[in-house]
Amino acid sequence: MQKIVLQLIYSFLIRWFLKLIVGVKLDDSKFLLSEEQFIIVANHNSHLDTMSILASVPRKIIHKIKPVAAQDHFGKTKFQEKLSNFFINSLLIQRKRDLENPDNDPIIKMIRTLERGYSLIIFPEGTRGEPEKEQPLKPGIGFVLSQRPDITYVPVFMTGLGKAMPKGDNLIVPFSSSLTFGKPTKIQTANIRDILRQIQNDFETLKNSNNQTPIIKNGYESVNSRS
Repeated sequence: MQKIVLQLIYSFLIRWFLKLIVGVKLDDSKFLLSEEQFIIVANHNSHLDTMSILASVPRKIIHKIKPVAAQDHFGKTKFQEKLSNFFINSLLIQRKRDLENPDNDPIIKMIRTLERGYSLIIFPEGTRGEPEKEQPLKPGIGFVLSQRPDITYVPVFMTGLGKAMPKGDNLIVPFSSSLTFGKPTKIQTANIRDILRQIQNDFETLKNSNNQTPIIKNGYESVNSRS
């Protein structure tokens, strides 16, 4: 039942709302169908970020992807927690580690969810920042990947969504926006700082690719392609 609801909401209603009304250009994500399991890591400026990623992934696997979200924001009450879990398929975590109580520790909860076969969406910057401004990456994604180096991560970079729905504003306005997928990648080291640096470099690469001026050759526009 939840799979059908998620497909209807994100793969149809929100997908076309974002494309036709807001003006979001969603990248092709069919390559995710060949990945057994993955962690999408993305920059974070707006509540539209999670919706845009869910709207862009293949509908066949949308129910196997859990966006990681803050318990104190999306699960303030048991009722709100149930709504978030059902309609966003979220994995709610607390913001700080709790090694004395593993059931509440955010890193352990994410790893256990991966072990249950789910893929994750993680925003390494933590909370939403100012529109079009990047924030330092928090180490949580590094801890998860260092303990599960067998799982690939997929960088995603979004532009414009912070203008379409800024932090603290519930009104969605049309704004030229884009969501771009990078290549599925495995970490090259278990060092947390190096993992964060690797992901930051991926973000920079995707950001620069979005800023490139299209090249016109023989009357056709050259577009960036995933190699």
